[in-house]
Amino acid sequence: MKALLPWRQTLLGLAVAVVAGQCMAFSFGVAEDAVAIAPPALDETPKANSETVVFAGGCFWGVQGVFQHVKGVKNAVSGYAGGAANTAQYERVSDGDTGHAESVEVTFDPAQVSYGTLLQIYFSVAHNPTELNRQGPDTGTQYRSAIFVESAEQQKVAQAYITQLDAAHSFNKPIVTKLETYNGFYPAEAYHQNFLTEHPTYPYIVINDLPKVAQLKQLYPERYQEKPVLVKAGL
Repeated sequence: MKALLPWRQTLLGLAVAVVAGQCMAFSFGVAEDAVAIAPPALDETPKANSETVVFAGGCFWGVQGVFQHVKGVKNAVSGYAGGAANTAQYERVSDGDTGHAESVEVTFDPAQVSYGTLLQIYFSVAHNPTELNRQGPDTGTQYRSAIFVESAEQQKVAQAYITQLDAAHSFNKPIVTKLETYNGFYPAEAYHQNFLTEHPTYPYIVINDLPKVAQLKQLYPERYQEKPVLVKAGL
């Protein structure tokens, strides 16, 4: 089986030597600024006190870290979506030929935060929806921008929002986010869960992901919660 991707393997070694509050002087990408965008004109009609949506937007560490700080989110789990169960392992997904994308399954209370609001945060803060099969230093279809829709209404609202944002030229390039049919979600290995919270001085996290959490707090202070909702051990 394939080992960790070379740059992640390097970072795992470096992390041991990182002193709290400091970042090793390596450039593994540059954090992109969040984009302030309008909320969706069309939103979902809440039907239950709990709903799930699966977002893919590059390395799942940062996407998970962002949604763990959103009020109304009950759980955010890093994992794999888009491929088969027997290839839902980090080593295989990293080959880029499984159909899987690194994803985050977000469980939320629609009475506290709407699906549309989560879409707004996903497009504006969690990742750059105009990059095709890449995010920051990560390249490949496993890092694509995708929403694995779980209902016809999720599909309708997401498609309408993409159309709205493109029509308003909210970004300097067209949105490339794919709306894919949900065919299962497979939680990632335990060491990937809560990675941002547990490794805040890890160089990749410092450079690429902590700025996203700061931008969430700045752009959506009413949606931000200081204490993250963490994945429980034994998932």
